[in-house]
Amino acid sequence: MKFLFINGVNLNLTGKREKSVYGTQTLEEINADIAEHFKGDECEFYQSNCEGEICTAIQQAKADAIILNAGAYTHYSLAIRDAIASIQIPVVEVHMSNVHAREEFRSKSVISEVCKGVICGFGKNSYILAAESFKL
Repeated sequence: MKFLFINGVNLNLTGKREKSVYGTQTLEEINADIAEHFKGDECEFYQSNCEGEICTAIQQAKADAIILNAGAYTHYSLAIRDAIASIQIPVVEVHMSNVHAREEFRSKSVISEVCKGVICGFGKNSYILAAESFKL
């Protein structure tokens, strides 16, 4: 199976910012752990702080499944929502933190309704659980 893991705005700072929320591993280290977990599959990783670039990555994806952590774009990016709705590849929305246990604005997602599912609160394992859901 081919997975595309897309990380959005500010996730390039994972391991450096808000360590109590996002942990101490960098995004590169997390990606390496994910690739090791799915070594029998193909894993592609993409990160951008630019909304349009994320939309393009979604639209041009050549994968069986997309695992998307859009970061703050989750809460207001209708462009990313529309990009997801425009493709046939299933997308699972993920968050490392439990967004429902944080600030109120984080509990609202504009992309959830066009995603196959949502997984949050399990740190880097949120990505692994999301990808594993396609293997059930």
